[in-house]
Amino acid sequence: MIPRKNLLRAIQKSVSQPLYASRNFIHRTQSALSYHVYNGKSYWPETISLFLTYKCNLRCLMCGQWGENGAFNEFNKDILKQQLTLEEIKSIIDDVRGFKPNITLFGGEPFLHPDWFKIIKTIKAAGLRCNIVTNGTFIQNYAEEIIESGLDEIIFSLDGPEEIHDSIRRVSGTFNRSINGFLLLNQLKQKYKSKNPVININSTIWKENYRNIRDTVEIARSIDAKGLTFHHLLFLSKPTVQQFIESFDDRFKQKPTDWIGFAWDNPPEIDVEYLISELNWVKQYKSKMNISVFPNINDDEVRRWYTRFDFESTSYRNRCLSLWMTAYVFPDGTVRPYHSMNFITGNIRDKRFREIWNNDIYMDYRKHIKAHKKFAVCSKGCTEFFRY
Repeated sequence: MIPRKNLLRAIQKSVSQPLYASRNFIHRTQSALSYHVYNGKSYWPETISLFLTYKCNLRCLMCGQWGENGAFNEFNKDILKQQLTLEEIKSIIDDVRGFKPNITLFGGEPFLHPDWFKIIKTIKAAGLRCNIVTNGTFIQNYAEEIIESGLDEIIFSLDGPEEIHDSIRRVSGTFNRSINGFLLLNQLKQKYKSKNPVININSTIWKENYRNIRDTVEIARSIDAKGLTFHHLLFLSKPTVQQFIESFDDRFKQKPTDWIGFAWDNPPEIDVEYLISELNWVKQYKSKMNISVFPNINDDEVRRWYTRFDFESTSYRNRCLSLWMTAYVFPDGTVRPYHSMNFITGNIRDKRFREIWNNDIYMDYRKHIKAHKKFAVCSKGCTEFFRY
């Protein structure tokens, strides 16, 4: 349900967002019971992520989508034009509103979808919680509309100080556009006496920024972020990814080629002992802002994570529960278990989400995962793997 290693993080979030936390607790408890009791069948998901568009205005170095090795670089124009329509999203929300999932708007960059404002209004009108994962570059343009939309949370990706952030994002001016946008948003929140949207920050640890962790903390404080999570970098060896794709295709007759975006030739060049000292500083840092490291692995695990490709945690359970907790709906209408697992369980253009969630394909997939615990790519290729 919630790994013990993540309990403090969960408690901190429950203090700042109690209703959200209580709903999540109920969902996770029922989904966890499904995992143990039913043979592949699951309670309704805690979160449904709507992958609004593949398009993004940035080309971040470490990104599995549009980075140097990103899977989306090979997409043709017809694929990149795909997006969920407003009517399709209205239909999805009407279908799932009864079990009150959290709705995450994802991409690409979700603010590139022409109907993002109407989409949020639709979700909020249904009484559902809505957050958005963004690179922050459009906040300044849309600050008034964001407040008006009723958006609950913005999850912003920050890489460090201006020079480093812009270098990793590969577009100059990105840092200032984002930070100025959040400062404006905070002014408007005060003006309209609104607590929302809450600002939470994710910062991926990378060879370019691991020496600037303390700077990142100060930047997060400067824009009044409620939370800051340092995420360990996801990377896999090319042979591991290729072998996984082939074995997956043998078993499920689909090729999850999006994992190629996480395939590297060598581990990143990082002074691991320096990184460990900075992460320990983060864990001891006292602040009103909730600061955490994810996954919350120990020092020895951090060493193994960054110095080799193969990894098995000694402090987590090493089994996937996310197939009982989350789902993604992609721009072509396909429903998938994870945004880097291009394994299709159904399509909302053919069937309702409720019909897809426990169909034969999904249940067979869950049975396989329960029996085998995980795939070879899971431990260092999936942010969901350590969450539940």
